Amino acid sequence: MLEKLKKSLAFAWVLLLISALPSGAYATSINLTTWNIAWLSAQSYPQYSESNRRMDDFSSLSGYFNKTHADILAFQEVDSAEAIKKVVGADYHIVLSDRALTANSHRQFNDINQYTGFAIRKSFTFHNHPDIDLNPSHNGKLRFASYIEIDRNNTKPNLHVLSVHLKAGCQGAKRNNRSCKLLEQQGTMLNQWIKDRQSNRDSFVIMGDFNHNLAYRGDWLWEQLTQGTANAVLASANSKAKCEVRSNKNPTQTHRFRNLIDHVIVSSDLAFSEPAQDTFSKNDVIKYQLSDHCPVSLSIK
Repeated sequence: MLEKLKKSLAFAWVLLLISALPSGAYATSINLTTWNIAWLSAQSYPQYSESNRRMDDFSSLSGYFNKTHADILAFQEVDSAEAIKKVVGADYHIVLSDRALTANSHRQFNDINQYTGFAIRKSFTFHNHPDIDLNPSHNGKLRFASYIEIDRNNTKPNLHVLSVHLKAGCQGAKRNNRSCKLLEQQGTMLNQWIKDRQSNRDSFVIMGDFNHNLAYRGDWLWEQLTQGTANAVLASANSKAKCEVRSNKNPTQTHRFRNLIDHVIVSSDLAFSEPAQDTFSKNDVIKYQLSDHCPVSLSIK
């Protein structure tokens, strides 16, 4: 009888310990989302019409974010922690790009800034690493990749995650222009980061707005990103472009891009669900100031 009582008490103690752990400590998967939220700012700037958002616009953005069930959000084009908190709420830690630091004021714009960064569910433990500066030119004011490391509680290697926003203007074939040359240089820098993770046997995810269709067969940028590596997988290779956004030509109509430029790259040791766009309703696209990008979400199992 005494022995049974001891076992019952021991079992109850184990249950108590488990219930005291934060949810992220024993989760079987991590939900990841990347989202370029298009000039997200807590205040409006008339010269950037996309930044003009009312309370109901933020409420709609928040609703779409909640549908992703993201544990980790990699965001782009966010002007401040105040702005992103209006979308994700109070249950997330906010990490803004190092470019937002006072020490980097010379690398900031005087009006609105487009920072990369993360919103991390507060039940997760993470380490904030220095940004990866993807500016080929000295003192460039854009293209910082935010970098965090998610603690997986010694059960598996920690997860190294980048939020990126690469150079626009070179979505397809490589041309002899400034945009493609800068994108090529950024690809070389990211390739080195992947090689470093491979050397350290780190698990990693690179998410964000690549401003390029990496999924095109034989794509030059994908080949450059993975040159000399054996552990990078384009998780979004078969993800469909379904996002309906407001038409620039006619704001009462919607437009769908044919190719995905928001991508997810993972290390080959990770099991994952296929990334998918969380789409907006056409009515909301017309009614609210949302974004010209839809969230892209996946789970690391």
